[in-house]
Amino acid sequence: MKHALVVTLNSGSDVRATLRSFCSDLATLFHAVEFRDLEGGLSCVMGIGCDAWDRIFGSPRPAELHQFREIRAGERHAVSTPGDLLFHIRAKRMDLCFEMATQIMARIGNAVSPVDEVQGFRYFDDRDLMGFVDGTENPRGAAATAAVLIGNEDANFAGGSYVIVQKYLHNLEAWNALTTEAQERIIGRAKLSDIELDDSVKPTSAHSALTTIVEEGVEIKILRDNMPFGRPSHGEFGTYFIGYSRSPRTIEQMLENMFVGRPPGNYDRILDFSRAVTGNLFFVPSATFLENAAEDQPQVTKTSGSVMDEISSSAPSVRNGSLRIGSLKGEKRHE
Repeated sequence: MKHALVVTLNSGSDVRATLRSFCSDLATLFHAVEFRDLEGGLSCVMGIGCDAWDRIFGSPRPAELHQFREIRAGERHAVSTPGDLLFHIRAKRMDLCFEMATQIMARIGNAVSPVDEVQGFRYFDDRDLMGFVDGTENPRGAAATAAVLIGNEDANFAGGSYVIVQKYLHNLEAWNALTTEAQERIIGRAKLSDIELDDSVKPTSAHSALTTIVEEGVEIKILRDNMPFGRPSHGEFGTYFIGYSRSPRTIEQMLENMFVGRPPGNYDRILDFSRAVTGNLFFVPSATFLENAAEDQPQVTKTSGSVMDEISSSAPSVRNGSLRIGSLKGEKRHE
């Protein structure tokens, strides 16, 4: 099961002290909840937006932390919405996610106001509600570490990461009216087998084509941990996009390709059936940074080699050569 919680900071002189204290105690809080079921696969990632960073920590700010960049192109709109803190929680059991979110809000509820909260789930064999396997191209092992964790390019914040989140709502009635072949051309993959279509038949506007970013002949990967969600009685069906990357520029280029097109006008046809209703960019600090957050100047991680051991209070961590977050293909998923 998955849980995403986005909040904004309240006004008040005590907010900074409250949140810095909370950051340093997050690992302890996590372990208290995790201990209730050590096999429950609980994890929790905390992200911090640029305005919140300035209020809580001041200067210096992570080099590429900024407001989510809104995109408009015709009727397509990647909105930028309020959000200062993100808590991305995962576990095999929903009660663990619920308890973790409850304890977080018990600690900081007076300092923040909730703006969005989504409970997600695993849909059959890792599919989204549009029927296609999600996260197929996630990197693994050392490749995932290189794709997600900041290195010496921003040494003060090495070992951290960036995460972009968007909440998409789908028009499933219109989508399901398409033939399977038409859906496959929009996604760029076979629906049943999840095999990518050959370039000879795959349109250049296919989702898989537009979200492939190549720099100097090398494909730049991100780590997705999208979660399906919905309320059937309300006609609400969606995907909560969660993308981790070493630099937000990679995902921003993907979104530019999707909404504007590559070239302009050759946009992602999935947007004819899906609309973004939220959009946020957060920085995910290292465990070392968070543990020292109560101090006036938190200790920063100086090298990318100090990869975090606990996802509970850090950016994605590495366990046995693979990132715990994102449930890479071939690993047991925490749902």
